[in-house]
Amino acid sequence: MNNIETFGSDRDKDGVLIDLRRIYFKYPGANYVLRELSLRLYDGERVGLVGPNGSGKTTLFHVIMGLLKPERGTVEIFDRERSEERDFLPVRQQIGLLFQDADDQLFSPTVLEDVAFGPLNQGKSVLEAKEIARETLRSLGLEDFEKRVTHKLSGGEKKLVSLATVLAMKPKVLLLDEPTNGLDRETTERIIGVLKEIEMSYIFISHNIDFIAKTTDKIYGLRDGRIVLDTEAIPHTHVHSHGYGELPHTHSPE
Repeated sequence: MNNIETFGSDRDKDGVLIDLRRIYFKYPGANYVLRELSLRLYDGERVGLVGPNGSGKTTLFHVIMGLLKPERGTVEIFDRERSEERDFLPVRQQIGLLFQDADDQLFSPTVLEDVAFGPLNQGKSVLEAKEIARETLRSLGLEDFEKRVTHKLSGGEKKLVSLATVLAMKPKVLLLDEPTNGLDRETTERIIGVLKEIEMSYIFISHNIDFIAKTTDKIYGLRDGRIVLDTEAIPHTHVHSHGYGELPHTHSPE
């Protein structure tokens, strides 16, 4: 079985943004979710990550952000080893994480306040942060959402606003956990257009293979706690002629 570290062995470390080496993580009283996992993300790479529910995909993102601490292994981000909480504070300024559940991301009374929070936290003035927030909302077709009450939004609208809060920080890297859940086809296509235009490295978790195929350059799987490149080793239910049938997935709604 291959992992990303083996796959990248013909490349040096120039341009490596995220470098995880032999990561082990388990929750109390459970088996290892991540086991000897290695992952490298290079500058300019756009990666799709697939795997069955419970395989550790979200856990992996939380390890990268320092929200969970591995039992063993090395987390190196932006050429620095990160192990303590203080090490991850600058990481969270430069890596944007979209949570799977939008309610975990939104906490301000209005949409504009939620989207402006990140730039404010980066040291922007109130006026600068609001302008960045408005520009970001416009890019997602949400210019009329400024005064909307966040907790009254629909599930799909909350997902879009959550994405706006991430993009407003203008991060170097995006980690998006199921970004199209709850979205209709039109809105999904709008997000695809935005992502194609931005110049960012990213990793997406998604079961929507159409979305992954349109927005990423390569697809990895997560199985038995490790990154795998052999797609036949990833659990599946059926095969399609488009070449991605061996990966567990859905399609965009018609």
